[in-house]
Amino acid sequence: MALYDASTAECQILTFKEGLLSRVAHDLKFELRRFRLQVEDETRAIEAEFELESIELVCARKDGRDDPGALDASDAKKILSNLRSEVLHTRRFPKARFTSTRIEPVGEGAIRVEGTLELHGRERTIRGRALEQEGRWILQLELHQPDYGIKPFSAMMGALKVKPGVQVRISIPA
Repeated sequence: MALYDASTAECQILTFKEGLLSRVAHDLKFELRRFRLQVEDETRAIEAEFELESIELVCARKDGRDDPGALDASDAKKILSNLRSEVLHTRRFPKARFTSTRIEPVGEGAIRVEGTLELHGRERTIRGRALEQEGRWILQLELHQPDYGIKPFSAMMGALKVKPGVQVRISIPA
């Protein structure tokens, strides 16, 4: 059995802007700093637990690339506070959990992963694909926030908002 945490693996969340005022907003990259991921050697079954209070804002993104200087410290602090208290409600729902139900190869260096994600008090089936790249497995999942009872962030009467779909990327050593 292989165990991973933030010292050996990464868990990133990417959000994307939309709305009438989206030109003045930013796509964002977050990272979870405390999580535990366990992979069974023979079956490749996965169990993971994520501490949502450990989420940190890494940077803004522009045109699919990191844009580290785009946000000042005050904006970053406000974004993170809104995410924790108004979107994820981390005091009430401090953890997310994932348990795989199906792992299958889909070609050389690729695996389809299916499982149950418990987030924000709800459980849903989620599917993703892991690719082996440069000595690491990169799993990418698409989350639709409303499926978990999460209302995507919105401001200025909806003129500025976060798209309901977010990307989660998990990277572990191959």
